Amino acid sequence: MLLGKVKGTVVATQKEPSMVGFKFLVVKPLDEKGAEVSGSVVAVDAVGAGVGEVVLYATGSAARQTVATKDRPCDAVVMAIVDTLEVGGREVYRKGRE
Repeated sequence: MLLGKVKGTVVATQKEPSMVGFKFLVVKPLDEKGAEVSGSVVAVDAVGAGVGEVVLYATGSAARQTVATKDRPCDAVVMAIVDTLEVGGREVYRKGRE
């Protein structure tokens, strides 16, 4: 699992039929302290995440292991919305208190 922040959405009116109905999110990777790192990924949203939320996501074959994405052509999936992030006993992120 990887830590990231939802930065935006992607709209695709034409897509593989098995992907119809899915929301796509632009996710920016975060380090363990909650700081943004380089790169970004477009991920299928399996949990109803929104722009600005910190999430856990998976890439590669692990992205096809959720109930929603099983056997679908996706390479990244958001599978959890983070409530709190603690590192070394110190809280570095709490949802709603950015």
